[in-house]
Amino acid sequence: MTEDANDHLQSAELAIIIPTFREAGNVAELTRRLVACLAGLRWEAIFVDDDSNDGTASSVRELSRIHPNVRCIQRIGRRGLSSACVEGMLSTSAPYVAVMDADLQHDEALLPAMLRKLQSDKELDIVVGSRHVDGGSLGEWSEQRASISRWATRLSHLVLPKTLQDPMSGFFMMRRDSFMGAVRKLSSVGFKILVDLFASSPKPLKFAELPYTFRTRHAGESKLDSQVAWDYLMLLADKTVGHLVPVRFLSFALIGGLGVFLHMALLSTFLSLMTLPFKQAQAAATIGAMVFNYTINNAMTYRDRRRRGWRWWTGLLSFSVACSVGAIANVGIASYLFDHQNHWVLSAISGILVGAVWNYAITSVYTWKRA
Repeated sequence: MTEDANDHLQSAELAIIIPTFREAGNVAELTRRLVACLAGLRWEAIFVDDDSNDGTASSVRELSRIHPNVRCIQRIGRRGLSSACVEGMLSTSAPYVAVMDADLQHDEALLPAMLRKLQSDKELDIVVGSRHVDGGSLGEWSEQRASISRWATRLSHLVLPKTLQDPMSGFFMMRRDSFMGAVRKLSSVGFKILVDLFASSPKPLKFAELPYTFRTRHAGESKLDSQVAWDYLMLLADKTVGHLVPVRFLSFALIGGLGVFLHMALLSTFLSLMTLPFKQAQAAATIGAMVFNYTINNAMTYRDRRRRGWRWWTGLLSFSVACSVGAIANVGIASYLFDHQNHWVLSAISGILVGAVWNYAITSVYTWKRA
């Protein structure tokens, strides 16, 4: 039996949570490096895989035959880095939990120093691997990517202490007790679990930052896209006004507002350029706006429940039916209030709000219900 297996039998003092999606080319090399740098420690690595189609979960299970302290949690029907990290941390009894990426961009050799820091300073809740303190570096990042990171860091200070130099870091270690204190208030939105932890903790987290240099990806492709920025904004919104209004509703309403502008643009085009009769133009514009709203909400508001293939079409049908009923409620409420108050602006706004709440509530349950 290997040395890391013997250590595991004594129960792990450190669990490394590694969220994965299409990282089959990286898990073996990362495991090899963890075994090398964590020699003498009792540790386990928990890969939380969002049902990758490249065999990532199978690769991890093969590794677990050699290293019993390496295991896989395969999630089916669920996606998201933050929620994967939460599930991984909840699955272990280790008193210290770390989070790092599988692509080898984080420096695994920093893990022992992080653990020593937490063990030696009982006041600390969390140690962050930082690219922005002395000795740290962004590595080979372009100026454009570095500028985006600086912008995101400034935004994070709406909900985080300004003394935290690298709130965008996805590489950190914390006490399990500190995590458990925050877990029930986590948003689990998007990629920035560290921001979520700091903003959700009922007490300010005491932290330290240790420098490391961000490395280039070992294998595979980056998962970063425009959705990451949207998820980040939704996380910040959830932490600032989420206690008043659900963040999904804010997203749903914002996209609905864009749909109104699209409706008017289409209606104007059909009337002026295509010279369609008003009823036909209005119907075509309504269908166009409805398809737009459904498509964008499916891709952004409900990304974690996204409908694909034939389910995309059945989702469009249920969305259209729900929104048609919402439109009837909108007109009915607005007409009733106008007849009794004769104030068209307030009547119209009331109708829009009733329709929006109806559409959100019904489509959340029926169109994008959890699998």
